[in-house]
Amino acid sequence: MIVEYIRYTIAESDGEEFEAAYGRAAQALAVAPQCVDYELGRCEEEPSAYVLRIRWTSTADHVEGFRKGEHFAAFFAAIKPYVQSIEEMRHYAVTSVVGTGASTPTLYEWAGGAEAFERLFTTFYDQVPQDEILAPVFANMDPHHAQHVAAWLGEVFGGPARYSTELGGHQHMASRHLGRGITETQRRRWVGLLLETADTVGLPTDPEFRGVLAYYLEWGTRMAILYSGPNPPPLPESPMPSWDWGRTPPYTG
Repeated sequence: MIVEYIRYTIAESDGEEFEAAYGRAAQALAVAPQCVDYELGRCEEEPSAYVLRIRWTSTADHVEGFRKGEHFAAFFAAIKPYVQSIEEMRHYAVTSVVGTGASTPTLYEWAGGAEAFERLFTTFYDQVPQDEILAPVFANMDPHHAQHVAAWLGEVFGGPARYSTELGGHQHMASRHLGRGITETQRRRWVGLLLETADTVGLPTDPEFRGVLAYYLEWGTRMAILYSGPNPPPLPESPMPSWDWGRTPPYTG
């Protein structure tokens, strides 16, 4: 495994579009089998300085595999306007000096933050209209549904409190299932397709994260069946569910 570092100098006025361009380019990295992970950082002391870190399975896999493969064209098209702003682009082999600190990232951070959750649910809901089992459930889907569900799961997994402050919180989410009559077959398909999509978009594959993700999906979809059934329980007045590494039950407070 090697690490590629690319240093950029970008005018502060262009920073927002530069980051957006890499957000688009990251979609190609997320599905490239040669890419382990990636991260774009901006210098706090000198905001015009950026460093992109990409871990590749090997230098050859990057140069011969990714650059000559099917995903490179989309990646390069997104970042092409900024190639002339590169100050350094090199591969580094990791030495034996490696370790971790005492801080534990949230599930939200470990997954890749807002971009990762939006990528997951946008890709997932793009497939739903063609799925014969799930299509009836989402026949009149709001055009922003994927973004709303991404905000929900992001907050549940320790991210910003966007769903609870902007989109109605736990009670609103439960109310969206009333009267829908979700079946066990539909529930299982929703879970199965979402886990497949997590692989497709490159969410972390470590057993600890995937175990918590699967646990949450089982809990959440079974709650959806309860609220969508003929005798739903009262809408919850509890705060948003909050999941962490191995912490149960899923409620705060």
